[in-house]
Amino acid sequence: MIEKRGRGWCAWDDENGRYFGEEGGIQSYNLYEITKEQYDTLDEKMTEYDAYKIMDPGRHLYMSVDDRCGPPYTIVFDDDYKTLCPWAEVFGSGKVWSEELTDAAVEIFGSEENNREQRRKKREERNKSE
Repeated sequence: MIEKRGRGWCAWDDENGRYFGEEGGIQSYNLYEITKEQYDTLDEKMTEYDAYKIMDPGRHLYMSVDDRCGPPYTIVFDDDYKTLCPWAEVFGSGKVWSEELTDAAVEIFGSEENNREQRRKKREERNKSE
C-alpha cells in the first residue's frame, strides 16, 4: 500500500487499482473512494481544503459532522467502508442516519450520485430479505 499524507488528510493506493482518501477530524470527517487521477493530483504539501476539493467528487464512503450547526450526525454511505479502508482513522459522532434516510439523501443530492448504484443494489437486497 502506498500512502500520501498531508496536514488534515491522507490518501492510499491499495495496490489493487483502488484509491481512497480521508480528510478532516472531529468536527467534520470524510472518507472517499477516489480515482487514480485524483490520487495522482494530491500533493503532500497541499492544505486540507485543497485536498478536500480534489477528493470531494469521489465516491463518499463515510461522513461524520459535529460542527455546532446542529446535532452531530454520521452517514454511512457504504457499509463496506471498514473492509475497504481498515487503516482509516474513522471519526464518528452523534446518531448514525438510518438506511432509508441515507438512501433518500443519495437520491436527492447530486453530490452523492456516485453512490446511487451501490445504494440501490443494497436497498434491493434489503427489500428481498424482508
